Amino acid sequence: MAKKLGLDLARPSQQHLLGYILLAPAVLLVAAIIIYPLIISVDLSLQNVKMPRIGAARKPVTLGNYEKLFTSPEFWMACWVTLKLVVTVTLGSLIAGISTALLVNNKFRGRKIARVAMALPWAVPEVIAVVIFAWIFDSSFGFMSWLFIKLGLTDQMIKWISTPGAAFWALSITMIWKGFPFVSIMTLAGLQSIPADFYAAAKVDGASAVQRFRWITLPLLMPILGVTLVLVTLWVFRDFSIIKVLTGGGPLKSTQTLSIMTYDQAFGFFKFGYASAVGVITLIICVIASMLMLRRSPKTL
Repeated sequence: MAKKLGLDLARPSQQHLLGYILLAPAVLLVAAIIIYPLIISVDLSLQNVKMPRIGAARKPVTLGNYEKLFTSPEFWMACWVTLKLVVTVTLGSLIAGISTALLVNNKFRGRKIARVAMALPWAVPEVIAVVIFAWIFDSSFGFMSWLFIKLGLTDQMIKWISTPGAAFWALSITMIWKGFPFVSIMTLAGLQSIPADFYAAAKVDGASAVQRFRWITLPLLMPILGVTLVLVTLWVFRDFSIIKVLTGGGPLKSTQTLSIMTYDQAFGFFKFGYASAVGVITLIICVIASMLMLRRSPKTL
């Protein structure tokens, strides 16, 4: 076939064409499972569709969904809750993950067991993790309220899930517990790649542990931490199951993020056009945030 087309794919000048041919199936598959649904979502967001049906007449193109969205207090409230949750969970996961990685990177008895225990929360399915923390934050016999009473921080059981402020922090703690092992694993991989000679030379020069962390560990970890920050941020931004099972977006929509709002509008109120508009805006925000973080993160050494 190649000879009929006058091409010899074995020739160095034609090898790039062979590469395109070999990549074509993967590109078509990605287009089928990612790009096509995105096109459908954008198309739905430009129509006043309540329940899409195969073969139904196409609705007129309109920007009504976006006009309603940007004038909706519920949308801006969801944006604010999403931003708070992203900042809180991301910072908490980074602090807990880096601290844990530094701990298990040292040599001590039982280090292998500690590393396995560190990764266990990441291996636990999200729904099971939520069930565990729903018991921990139970307002009648939960461990967290009992701990607060023993510490003298309160004199009665706290209604974690039914109080707006407490529900947000209960959700944040649950997501931090679920997400910090990923940061730990990535950080530990970066720590293992740092040559021990750097620390030996720093000790000879009289550098303290804090100085070694500040001038050796942290700069060499920044490329990995930059990518980890993007992945954790996107995970928190799009997470649905933890929020839906633990709080359902309540109480009083204090934990309703953009992902929960998209689900409620689509499957609760059957406003698929409006829900698609929320999803499109969420995608745009994620893309912009990712580009900004990747641009500002240090380049890989």
